[in-house]
Amino acid sequence: MTETTQMRTTPPGGGSGSRSPEYRLTMNALSGLREDLFHDAFAYRPLPRMGTDGPVARHLPARLKPHAARLPHAVVAALALLCLYAGTVEGVPDGPLTLLSGLVCAVPVLTTLVRPVGAFWMSMAATPVVALLGSSYANWPWLPGAFLCHTVVLLIVAIRTRPRTAAWMWALTAAYGFVNDSFWGAGHFGSNATPLLVLNAFGLLLVSVWHIRRDARRQVSAEQTVTAHERSRRTLLEERTTIARELHDVVAHHMSVVAIQAEAAPYRVENPPEELERAFATIRENAVAALTELRRVLGVVRAEDYEAPDAPQPTLADLDALLANVREAGLPVDKVVTGAVRELPPGVELSAYRIVQEALSNSLRHAPGATARVEVSYVLGGLGLRVVNTAVPPNTLVKPSPGAGHGITGMRERVSMLNGGMTAGPTDDGGYEVAVFLPVTVQTEDEA
Repeated sequence: MTETTQMRTTPPGGGSGSRSPEYRLTMNALSGLREDLFHDAFAYRPLPRMGTDGPVARHLPARLKPHAARLPHAVVAALALLCLYAGTVEGVPDGPLTLLSGLVCAVPVLTTLVRPVGAFWMSMAATPVVALLGSSYANWPWLPGAFLCHTVVLLIVAIRTRPRTAAWMWALTAAYGFVNDSFWGAGHFGSNATPLLVLNAFGLLLVSVWHIRRDARRQVSAEQTVTAHERSRRTLLEERTTIARELHDVVAHHMSVVAIQAEAAPYRVENPPEELERAFATIRENAVAALTELRRVLGVVRAEDYEAPDAPQPTLADLDALLANVREAGLPVDKVVTGAVRELPPGVELSAYRIVQEALSNSLRHAPGATARVEVSYVLGGLGLRVVNTAVPPNTLVKPSPGAGHGITGMRERVSMLNGGMTAGPTDDGGYEVAVFLPVTVQTEDEA
């Protein structure tokens, strides 16, 4: 039994994977040509209104802004009238044909308002029509009206589309001029294909540069927005990390004290009852368990190289030292305390200190030469803080430092974690004010 093996040979270039790079490049180029100038060439794409927030339009009176939005449409209409006039002044005999020649030159320009790619094809078709209607062959194949019409259409369509479409239109225009010179010869007529191509090349180059610059500015603006968002988000996360570390240090210290005192308490009482020993043992076990869980949850936010501060965390009692440092830095600041001064929870004391510290730092950076005032109000339901600085003096030699507002973000984060409220903004006299309220639950003797 004989088995016959059939082999199928793929001819060179028959498979898609064996195409040459030149072939693929050509097919991609033709695909781009079909997409830009042939696919839905006469699709309805009306010219949008111009924005009224530009550097010039925003300064116009309110009653003129709606009319300024139609400025591009008015410019196109004026160019169409110019093409109408150019189509009737030279090379066309007087009579009905004169008006027809002008209309043939003006219609493609007006069509750019609604069907830009179709306007290009209408301009290409108008060129031989105007040439046939005319009687002068001094300029061939573009008579003055067709010359101006085609140039205006190419520029408007290039502005409304993209640089690749502009390149295709210029290439087709060059091909049309080459075909005319080949059939009729540049010696028979005064061909103006070269001046048209050179003029359009410069115009389309300028439009392409404008496109590239506009796209680059949009991309930079988008990247700046993303960068600002990421910077704000990173700052918020860093502030939360710092707060978590500080809370860890404060709460861990007190929980450790509770555990130690609960362990040592039975030894301070002679012959303590068994129930008391069990109660203190339970307190110590719960304190140790809570401390372990706290370290597990909050300890993950510490960096590998983070070292806990050796000194105790600052409180409102350290405000005088902070204000002295700020005065030495060049910011005159006064402190006013109202209400009955009392000891507050460590988290509130620490957050209040940090908020005042950050507010005064912002005053130093953004209001050089101004004066500041710190108000601390001990009220029944919590603690009120107010830090306000005056306006920057006009004769100051130090320029304000530009900032991204991350200090305000950190202060808001601290306030929100304590369920407080905060307002920040400029004052009527040109200064800046930060007002904060941190609620503090008042414990009764029974709850204590």
